[in-house]
Amino acid sequence: MLIRWLPAPADYHQTWEAMKAFTAARGPETPDEIWLVEHPPVFTLGLAGKPEHVLAPRDVPVVKSDRGGQVTYHGPGQVVAYVLLDLKRAGYFVKEYVARVEQAVIDMLAGLGLPDARRKPDAPGVYVDWPRPPEAALELAKISALGIKVHRGCTYHGVALNVAMDLSPFTWINPCGYAGLRTIDLASCGCGVSLEEAGNRLARHLEQALTAQAPAGALAAPAPAAVE
Repeated sequence: MLIRWLPAPADYHQTWEAMKAFTAARGPETPDEIWLVEHPPVFTLGLAGKPEHVLAPRDVPVVKSDRGGQVTYHGPGQVVAYVLLDLKRAGYFVKEYVARVEQAVIDMLAGLGLPDARRKPDAPGVYVDWPRPPEAALELAKISALGIKVHRGCTYHGVALNVAMDLSPFTWINPCGYAGLRTIDLASCGCGVSLEEAGNRLARHLEQALTAQAPAGALAAPAPAAVE
């Protein structure tokens, strides 16, 4: 897979249009790519997004996107990995793709000293205990959000990881449609990794997870084309 950083800050709408153009133009032999970006502040609503989940946007623009799910926030200090993958060539459907992306994030976070990183039933993304040890955990906090789109058997959009950012805009929305969902970043968890290092680590784990051989029977049934 080709891994590349887009110049920062990367305008959300322009990046989205570039992903759609790449996907429309690609052929059976087009190499898969991962684009790493840092966006200026923006709220994005997915295909199922309800405007009422944007509680107080203030001066942050709201963009209606074609990815799956509800509303999320992108901004400085967050790395987004946009995965442009030919699923048919990879040999698996969306359900397994989502599981592989989530596992890549979980494995990366474990390597950064967050072995409690995990999934949450019926709530795509990756979560960690909050507050952190030695205090007793009271809740799960979201550290990584997933939103995808599949067109002609190829994915675009991807996964966002909060590295070291102003988290207050997440309180201006119901993140991913969940009122009161706590959102956290690596810095708050005691991980002093830079945005660039976090992005590079994430891309390497994604590449490893997404190019691993699919198990027998992986193409048994399709799955929904968009999630968050």
